[in-house]
Amino acid sequence: MIRLEAITKDNFQECIYLDIEEDQKKFVAANIYSIAGAYVALTNKDFIPMIYAIYYKDIMVGFIAMSYELENGAYYYDVYRFMIDKRYQNKGYGKEALQKALEIIRTYPHGKASVVKVIYTKDNLKAKKIYESIGFKDTGSVNSDGEIIAQLHL
Repeated sequence: MIRLEAITKDNFQECIYLDIEEDQKKFVAANIYSIAGAYVALTNKDFIPMIYAIYYKDIMVGFIAMSYELENGAYYYDVYRFMIDKRYQNKGYGKEALQKALEIIRTYPHGKASVVKVIYTKDNLKAKKIYESIGFKDTGSVNSDGEIIAQLHL
């Protein structure tokens, strides 16, 4: 029932109005920031962004931003933003949306890679739980912001 659709001029406005609970805002950037960042990354050739609205039937319930990147000579996919609107949380949409995102990644739309990475803060137990339920494993490393890096082998 969940599907991902590219962000376009037709669904952009609806996407930027999706919202999360107040206590979650410390974990996830606003969608408008993520969409603007994807444009800047594409323009600067920093990485290849892949941004999608998450739909349940015909209702937009969330947003996911992924990328194809090169680090230390190896390509990887990254899920760098992910949110489900507060009205639709705790219904299983997040897990199903991540599974759909992995289906897209496994088609290697921008090239081969051996892993998918995600990051989350140690306090974001919801993120940790959902990522682990899909098969992501903590690498034991943290990024420059102290966020946990987890990965899933493709």
